[in-house]
Amino acid sequence: MGMGEVRLRGFGWRHAGRRAWALRGVDLRVERGERVLLLGPSGAGKSTLLAALAGLLPEDSGEQEGTIEVDGRSPHAVRERVGIVFQDPQTQLVMARCGDDVAFGLENRAVPAEEIWPRVDEALARVGFRYHRDRPTAALSGGEQQRLALAGVLALRPGLLLLDEPTANLDPGGAALIRSAIADALDDDTTLILVEHRVAEALPLVDRVIVLEAGGGVRADGTPEAVFGTHGDALAADGVWVPGRTVSPRRAAAPAGDVLVTTERLGLPPRLADTDLEVRAGEALAVLGPNGAGKSTLALLLGGLLRPGTGRVAARPELADADARTPPHRWPAPALARRIGSVFQDPEHQFVTGTVFDELALGLRRTGASEATVWERVDQLLERLRLARLAGANPYTLSGGEARRLSVATALATAPRLLICDEPTFGQDRRTWRELVELFADLRDDGHGLVTVTHDAEFVAALADRTVTLDRPPTTRDGTAATEDGAIETAAGVPR
Repeated sequence: MGMGEVRLRGFGWRHAGRRAWALRGVDLRVERGERVLLLGPSGAGKSTLLAALAGLLPEDSGEQEGTIEVDGRSPHAVRERVGIVFQDPQTQLVMARCGDDVAFGLENRAVPAEEIWPRVDEALARVGFRYHRDRPTAALSGGEQQRLALAGVLALRPGLLLLDEPTANLDPGGAALIRSAIADALDDDTTLILVEHRVAEALPLVDRVIVLEAGGGVRADGTPEAVFGTHGDALAADGVWVPGRTVSPRRAAAPAGDVLVTTERLGLPPRLADTDLEVRAGEALAVLGPNGAGKSTLALLLGGLLRPGTGRVAARPELADADARTPPHRWPAPALARRIGSVFQDPEHQFVTGTVFDELALGLRRTGASEATVWERVDQLLERLRLARLAGANPYTLSGGEARRLSVATALATAPRLLICDEPTFGQDRRTWRELVELFADLRDDGHGLVTVTHDAEFVAALADRTVTLDRPPTTRDGTAATEDGAIETAAGVPR
């Protein structure tokens, strides 16, 4: 077998403590140099399969059946030949400075010292990383972390490259740059296995599509034309993203209502330039802009989770009741939880209990809801977001898409008047994506305010009533803001 060749025979994996198998009965062969797009509904085991191929599933972390080989050997024995970029890039950043992070793998592979920094600089340039190598990794946005993680893998020049949604948190320009970097980085004999929900954009990178069945096994396997031509309608109905299948928009049932929150020259230098906006009841507002423009920072400020550096956040009586003269970041925690729900870009940053059920029940119990109300509301959310079979699971064992739905559900549990979500559709299959759109639209039509930070153009087109686009300030060599720019509004969900 040549470098990068993959073989699975009846392979399955069940995580420790889980009744259901993450994937099972997978028979698959990928030849050296093939470019594969791996698809399947949320929870079908795509990320688990990539982790297995990278040798990242220890024997004591679950139960395996069947066999899995890379170049005829166990993945654990050939880790140096495999590069992987995870769904959550933050989990693989290990150094304080960006250049050091890319150099880390090269140093561990004993690459000659005189070759390391040229390869670091080449990899950073390939992914369009706009900062100097001394930039602190802690100062990066989620999308910038993805670029850095990909650079660290490309610098190693692996024979088997595994990418788990490498463009999920990137703006459209950045996503195109990453796809170009992937195409340029692949040698003729490099094998690529890519998990990506932006299917249409990913197709030029691949020559084969494999679809995993949620219940186990491989549902479809062939060229993109053959798979989508033969199975396209059925796959779309089962939640797989299929090119050319559009989703009907959900327009607001009534005009926007009262203003809930306004900002006046709100900023947090150098992360966010001064921004003026207003959020209304019964309206879905989408916050757009390139990576590093401060969108996630704005979401945290609006949610009362950060103290403003400049300007202010003012909540109207319709939202704040008796606390209208007090900025949200100074509200008591129970009052903040009742009035504003926040969904972070990284779902795991807001998980604090040991089971999915308890995670959903926590907010309700803190607001004093009866146990009968807690059970009724939690059961509704579990069913609505397809998490019922995972009620007893640890939140940290969920797939990326499942964890995202759980984080949204925890924010919805207390029915806050204002909901602020950072990349809420990350990792969703077509079916769960549509269910999130319907859920958010129902919330808006019931008079709640909704703010979403997103790079998902389809989501904006399907739901947003108004958009605000943040511009990224120019930066100096060390990555600090050189000037401050404002926000630009458009109507009817049309991205600028």
